[in-house]
Amino acid sequence: MTVTITTAGRLPGAGGPEGTYDVTVVGAGVVGAAIARELARYRLRTALVEASDDIGNGTSKANTAILHTGFDAVPGSLEARLVREGRGLLAAYAEETGIPVERTGALLVAWDTDQLAVLPELLAKAERNGYDAARLIGADELRAREPHLGPGALGALEIPDESVICPWTTPLAFATQAVRAGVHLHLNCRVTDIGSAPHGHTVRTSRGPLRTRYLVNAAGLYADEIDRLLGHDVFTVTPRRGQLIVFDKLARDLVRHILLPVPTSAGKGVLVAPTVFGNVLLGPTSEDLDDRTATGSTADGLDLLREQGRRIMPALVDEEVTAVYAGLRAATGQEDYRIQDHPGRRYVAVGGIRSTGLTASMAIAVHVTALLAGTGLELGPPHGLPPITMPNLGEAVPRPYRRADLIARDPAYGTLVCHCEYVTLGEIRDALDSTVPPQSLDGLRRRTRARGGRCQGFHCGAAVRALFEEARP
Repeated sequence: MTVTITTAGRLPGAGGPEGTYDVTVVGAGVVGAAIARELARYRLRTALVEASDDIGNGTSKANTAILHTGFDAVPGSLEARLVREGRGLLAAYAEETGIPVERTGALLVAWDTDQLAVLPELLAKAERNGYDAARLIGADELRAREPHLGPGALGALEIPDESVICPWTTPLAFATQAVRAGVHLHLNCRVTDIGSAPHGHTVRTSRGPLRTRYLVNAAGLYADEIDRLLGHDVFTVTPRRGQLIVFDKLARDLVRHILLPVPTSAGKGVLVAPTVFGNVLLGPTSEDLDDRTATGSTADGLDLLREQGRRIMPALVDEEVTAVYAGLRAATGQEDYRIQDHPGRRYVAVGGIRSTGLTASMAIAVHVTALLAGTGLELGPPHGLPPITMPNLGEAVPRPYRRADLIARDPAYGTLVCHCEYVTLGEIRDALDSTVPPQSLDGLRRRTRARGGRCQGFHCGAAVRALFEEARP
């Protein structure tokens, strides 16, 4: 197995004709990584190019981590179809590879008579989207199902198949399988310009030029900028910040379902959701910004979340806070995805992928691959991908520190390094020695949960840093 990952220096040999790729995917978020994995099923020379130092390092790392059913998508839209198809693909893939998923179900709660009147419309919408398991429940059943809800809830729409998933392991799994199958991963490789000719593109990057016959733009927040480098002016990305609060694991027993608000024209609103890591999320806010790097939290945003949270679940906001974070979503002013092929340019743009992109990622990859074939790319017959098993970061099944069989074979799995998250020496060692290893301490945290607990690395930070630096070349 030949693995090609570059993180610094000039791109190795990709600038000349002998180094021309068949397809280059720009952006290694969950969607770009999924596309690269799908292309790896064919005998193509494929590159995955990422401006930052890691997989899933932008929008993908800071979402609400829900595996959606698509019950509330716009019926007949591309998003509705791809979310519906993607949910089945990703659920099966997660089971196959060990990505943590918990089927908690969701309750869309009505807090006044106007919201209660909307629930039957949402039920009908779910049915138009092909989801038939939703049902209306009254106030008494709602209270029995969620006894810690705040006063005044009048009823809910139950969506029993909504689930929570690990947002970090998913893109990493896609990239790991793609790289093992021969995709070249180039990190710290920002696209600066693109020159096009009838038979392909010269992609100029911060690490030198790269030649490719076909190009896929999955650059997330920067997808419109990449699109304009190819002469298009179809959409503009507006960064939409979502701030969230992560509550301590002691709050987990307060919440049994994903608790959704009735959506309004301003967005889907603030939710309360368990996580696969055993915490509880409150958020997100929805703030349109000009700055595509503004991932900081604000006092006003956190105050708004606490105010909303106190109505939804008063006991929750009195729990200890483990962390706060913010993510930026790529809003384009259109409710649907903006996936467009340009056959004459050998180019596919994948823009406007909203928070449902995690769920839809594998279906988006299949769709984009079909569009590439329609532009002239000869795929040939597909072949199997190397099997992978991802490390378990979730609490639904025993983690390594609780597995006597692992510890008997290797005591490193019984040696705790991060005591808040129960992360062992064996898990950190495995992450540092993995196919797509972390390039930073934050990357190591996303692979292991080390430094992600209530002390935020105060006690284990030095030990984790020492292990990380010892493993670096």
